[in-house]
Amino acid sequence: MNQPDRQDESATPPAAIAYMLSVYVVFSFLDTSIKYLVLAGLAPLFIAWVRFSVHVVLVMGLFRAWQGIGRFRAVNLKAHILRGMLLAGSTLCNIVALRTLQLAETTSIYFFGPMVITALAGPLLGEWAGWRRWLAILAGFIGVLVITRPGVGVFGVGHLFALGSMLSNSLYVIMTRRMAGTETPESLIFYSALAPAVILSPTLFFSITLPADAWHWTILLLLGVFGGCGHWLLIRAYKLATATALAPYPYSQMIWMIGFGFFIFGQFPDGWTLAGAAIIVASGLYILHREHRLRVHHKAALDAETGELAKKL
Repeated sequence: MNQPDRQDESATPPAAIAYMLSVYVVFSFLDTSIKYLVLAGLAPLFIAWVRFSVHVVLVMGLFRAWQGIGRFRAVNLKAHILRGMLLAGSTLCNIVALRTLQLAETTSIYFFGPMVITALAGPLLGEWAGWRRWLAILAGFIGVLVITRPGVGVFGVGHLFALGSMLSNSLYVIMTRRMAGTETPESLIFYSALAPAVILSPTLFFSITLPADAWHWTILLLLGVFGGCGHWLLIRAYKLATATALAPYPYSQMIWMIGFGFFIFGQFPDGWTLAGAAIIVASGLYILHREHRLRVHHKAALDAETGELAKKL
């Protein structure tokens, strides 16, 4: 994603905030629609294939592929395919998890992702976390345990798939960070949908379950619209503000997921889920705060070093 020219991470234009809040409204529509369809009996593999196929068509339209196909050129096609496989794995695990878990439960576990990314960024990206962030990661893990409560008859297959979705998405994000310096934003968003659509195509022979009526067809086709528009809005947001400045806004999705879960499925998270979610969100916000402070200190040190060098010249 392209970062804005300014260096002040605290300067967040209202338009960037509006884009970011809209992203997670759209993604909440996506998960709610998926849960509705999977409860209606549609196969997860077929749901995922339609979601990514419509996404591909929509991206080509949004970016006007006919005006310059070069923007979609892949520098490292193998990396794009692997990244697409990770996104497909995350999506499929999430669909299976939504069969049995509430929207708020899957979202709470998903919010543990930034902590997993922080932990894996050391060995995979060379970005090692300090002891304070490791304590926040541990606290976030405790929050996951509060939600899943293994050993007391609460932890089930749905929680396992939700954790798999979160881990696969974390690896997807890490690959995105590695590839962002060499790949265009258009190629990143395009191949993240094209690769899963192609990979999942052979599964249609044994997983296709057509919707029963026009209403279910409409919801199914809207999945790609929600996914494609969500990623497009992300790009718009990141063109106006830094990733650090926008990092807290994904947590707004919890409000929508609780609301949709209650009004559409008649489900409301219990006290344990809300407590675990609060722990995870607090841990994630602390990690974001800590990383922001480290960046500020690092920039200040570089500015001081540059100033001292200038005095000697």
